[in-house]
Amino acid sequence: MYMYISSHNIHEQFPEAAHLPDVIHLHQDGDARYVMEIDEILPVDIRSEHTFSYEVLDSSGIVGGGFAVLNHIPVTADGRSAFEQRFMNRARKVEEEPGFVGIRVLRPLDDDTYVILTLWDGEEQFKAWQESQAYSHAHRKRHTEEGIDVQQPSIFPRPSFVKTFIVEN
Repeated sequence: MYMYISSHNIHEQFPEAAHLPDVIHLHQDGDARYVMEIDEILPVDIRSEHTFSYEVLDSSGIVGGGFAVLNHIPVTADGRSAFEQRFMNRARKVEEEPGFVGIRVLRPLDDDTYVILTLWDGEEQFKAWQESQAYSHAHRKRHTEEGIDVQQPSIFPRPSFVKTFIVEN
């Protein structure tokens, strides 16, 4: 499975992409993203410089809801294996949270920045999860001797960053 995140609507930019699945429109404060999940790799001519391409490493739920959180995490080539192993062995508690819609752990095809996409019914549910015991459990190793950020800090070439969006269905 593959996911494409673009600042342009792929269907509008490339009429030859009309056969592809519908895109989900994300927006926040004038910033827009278009998200498409599909079983195949798109041809390079459709994957423009405005489109980021990912392989879906792990998924649960659906791509939808009302609120999206994209956690962008740059990882060096040497750190990919350790980083992916941590996510593949995650606690999977987020799926049990009220308002959870979906999660995608995305490996970049064309650069070094992974994206952890979580989807929620609304922003309130996401914020409630951040205050929950499940969130504390999922992030309990962060900044400790057991955490990958302490064990292998050199695998993160730049700080991670989070972007949030409203989901238009």
